[in-house]
Amino acid sequence: MSFEIAKQAIDNILNNENEFKEDSVVWDFIGGEPFLEIDLIDRICDYLKIEMFRRDHHWFNSYRFSFSTNGLNYHTEKIQKFIEKNKEHLSIGITIDGTRQKHDLNRIYKHDGGEERGSYNDVVRNIPLWLSQFPHAGTKVTISSEDIPYIKESVLHLFSLGIHEVNINCVFENVWKDGDDKLFEKQLLELADAIIDEGWYNNNACSFFSEIIGKPLDIEKDNQNWCGAGMMLAVDAAGNFYPCIRFAGYSLRSKMPIIIGNVKRGIDKNLLRPFLTLDRKTQSPQKCLECEVASGCAWCQGENYDAAKTNTIYQRSTAICLMHKARVRANNYYWNKLYRKLELEGMREEFEKNKKDVKSVMC
Repeated sequence: MSFEIAKQAIDNILNNENEFKEDSVVWDFIGGEPFLEIDLIDRICDYLKIEMFRRDHHWFNSYRFSFSTNGLNYHTEKIQKFIEKNKEHLSIGITIDGTRQKHDLNRIYKHDGGEERGSYNDVVRNIPLWLSQFPHAGTKVTISSEDIPYIKESVLHLFSLGIHEVNINCVFENVWKDGDDKLFEKQLLELADAIIDEGWYNNNACSFFSEIIGKPLDIEKDNQNWCGAGMMLAVDAAGNFYPCIRFAGYSLRSKMPIIIGNVKRGIDKNLLRPFLTLDRKTQSPQKCLECEVASGCAWCQGENYDAAKTNTIYQRSTAICLMHKARVRANNYYWNKLYRKLELEGMREEFEKNKKDVKSVMC
């Protein structure tokens, strides 16, 4: 993205204060790897701060710059200067997938004819610096079929590195093989035992275990859409607007991108309108509406569109159905075992007061 495109996007948003009435804003820089363009990002952030101040905009001093980074160049001078400059309005997540074996399954350096090399060692060296600056930061882990055997040891490894909040979820794409749900449940049961038996639950949380999942949902009362597609705005390098970056061409397997405007014309409300009507009922099959363990079963709006047989956004993908049910069974085991232990130790009341619970996460 050029600075001129970024400037036009910012001006378009700030000029339309009536369309963006939220009390606060998150300016989220994603890639690829955003910190490869730290000079450009620093210039964009300076422009944002100056413009919000100059306009006396209600977002001034009520904003955040957000980054998800692979962490490889986190320690470099330019990145550290940017962090120091913006620390009070900054959130940074470093993606480390778990153990070296798990992380290096997918996060490898570009193959140049020699032996493939994973990035684990280069990422993990920056974790202590990151946590010293953002001690409450969590990481985001994604699981696909090949990753299942590494779940338990990877979550515990991340805890051991000092990362207290591990947000983890299964991919929404249909990559699952027969029997994956059973292997998944086995890993979660072993993880539950380890977290409880070794006392990790006192200061750590894993989003696979949450008291709010695995219950039936009232169709009338619990009818909201799972994700924020249509309620947020994504901008690509050419200046096109999307209801979520998942609807950009480079995020889709075979469907055409869904563009809802651009930096020059702004948002086309007619193109945005279908996304504002999305809810649980408009896109879920009957089996999902009647499911006894529906709460916490997530979906990705972009994947719904990508997986649908037509160009609709109203067809919910159910590829993770068996994985969600396996998670619910393990989750029930976790909380039953934990509360039995706390009751025996007379510690339940104190735990309830201080517990750390990670919400179900999406992407």
